Amino acid sequence: MTSEPNQDDRAAIVRTALDYYEGWFDGDADRMERALHPDLAKRGLIEGGAVDTDTARTMIDATVAGIGRKQDVPDRRIDIRVDHVHGDIATATITSAVYVDYVHLARAEGRWRIVNALWARA
Repeated sequence: MTSEPNQDDRAAIVRTALDYYEGWFDGDADRMERALHPDLAKRGLIEGGAVDTDTARTMIDATVAGIGRKQDVPDRRIDIRVDHVHGDIATATITSAVYVDYVHLARAEGRWRIVNALWARA
């Protein structure tokens, strides 16, 4: 196995990350759901060092509610770096004008999905 992703995996991981971010900012629950593994564990460091925890269901529901649309900015500047791929698991860093996410992805049933995410405000 290699840490250098082939072009197909790299492109699929980038598409997943874009579904996650653009789905959030656009309020597109279908894209958000497509990006997330049903067993997602998402945690974020918030004020005072507390940890906010979300699941796939809470993220999809928040997307439907338009929370991401309210946090969107004119220049999202979404940058996706595929850091490492090993077989059917990968890690990527996603940065935007609003958030920074470190994500772990898994290829299940032929597609990449986010399994774990750690985020903070940019």
